[in-house]
Amino acid sequence: MIGAAGMGLVRLGAWMERSRLEDSPPVQQVNTTPETTTQRTEPGGVTDSMVVQQSAVGSMQNSQNLTLQRQNVITTAIQYAEPAVVGITVTQVREYRATNPMFNDPLFRYFFGAPDRTYQQKVENLGSGFIISPDGYLVTNEHVVHMASEILVTMHDGSSYNAEVIGADYDTDIALLKIDAQNLPALKIAEENVLFVGEWVIAIGNPFGLFKVNDQASVSVGVVSATGRNFERQEDGRLYRNMIQTDAAINPGNSGGPLVNVLGEVIGVNTFIFTGGGSGSVGVGFALPASSLREVVADLRDRGGVARDFWTGLYVQNIDRMIALSVGYREDYGVIVTEVDPNSPGARAGVQPADIILEIEGTRIADARAIRKYFDNHDLRVGDQLRMKIYRDGKSMKVSIPLEARPSD
Repeated sequence: MIGAAGMGLVRLGAWMERSRLEDSPPVQQVNTTPETTTQRTEPGGVTDSMVVQQSAVGSMQNSQNLTLQRQNVITTAIQYAEPAVVGITVTQVREYRATNPMFNDPLFRYFFGAPDRTYQQKVENLGSGFIISPDGYLVTNEHVVHMASEILVTMHDGSSYNAEVIGADYDTDIALLKIDAQNLPALKIAEENVLFVGEWVIAIGNPFGLFKVNDQASVSVGVVSATGRNFERQEDGRLYRNMIQTDAAINPGNSGGPLVNVLGEVIGVNTFIFTGGGSGSVGVGFALPASSLREVVADLRDRGGVARDFWTGLYVQNIDRMIALSVGYREDYGVIVTEVDPNSPGARAGVQPADIILEIEGTRIADARAIRKYFDNHDLRVGDQLRMKIYRDGKSMKVSIPLEARPSD
């Protein structure tokens, strides 16, 4: 709407300027150059010099029109969002093991052993981040600041600050940092979770450390390619759920930077890419959604972490033929509840021994392995409600178990 209003004002301004020139009385201009002492007057009293002057004014006005027409919702969003994007330089202390090819010889290892020699080395890591409050709170990926001994944040104006980690969530790969500064430009995290496949988005960050060149973030533009991409838990333990896919170029160093919409609101945190076997962007990047960001940031700011140590008080096992016959169950899927801890969330929800769990949140549970996989690949937290479908006495019913913090004793 900003761009459209700007273009409308330009058209109105240009029309008013032309009307003013056409309504003005002819003005005689005298060329004082010695070589020229005559001038030609067009019908109506318009001289050659006036034609040239009006042509120059028209050209200038057209140039201004084109300049304003180049400004659109994307350039406006970038102008708004870019000052709140920062470059992050992290110093990590990593431990390495010294290797010697001779130690790989089994005979040598048998007689002489293979001494464990390790050494530590400082490693610099680069990433991006963005300010979310004027008093110095900012967001980045946890993997950007993982095991950091020093975090340096470089601002849009070239100033630098040391940052401390207020809280970090390894699972969702989100970290909340704080710098000692006030009155900073800040970005708004989008409140609505509605995204449209194909809508314009802008990735802003510090690819390849280019922020250091002139304290300016890099911008790439694309669209939302897909939403709701769910990945199973990674080998390193991270869990990426409900991810936003975009074709906006994301490269090493962009991690932790914002993915914004044309309103300049943060709809995601740029996190990882598919490289197709290479090392750069191939147009398939992924961002953590604003919905997860809002929840995790609130937990990190209030408690310094995300509470996931919950319990249900239920114990289950696979169903065999004899068990199925004993409870009158004729299907070939589900797990049977063998025990329910007294005064546990499961007991208070009404679950009983010999109940058969058929579904969790609409996902069919085939066996005990499937139920473990479900818990492993869903970001469940203390306070969530776990809705299940169970079988009892020939009927199916639904129960809801609140996930409560595990008792300390």
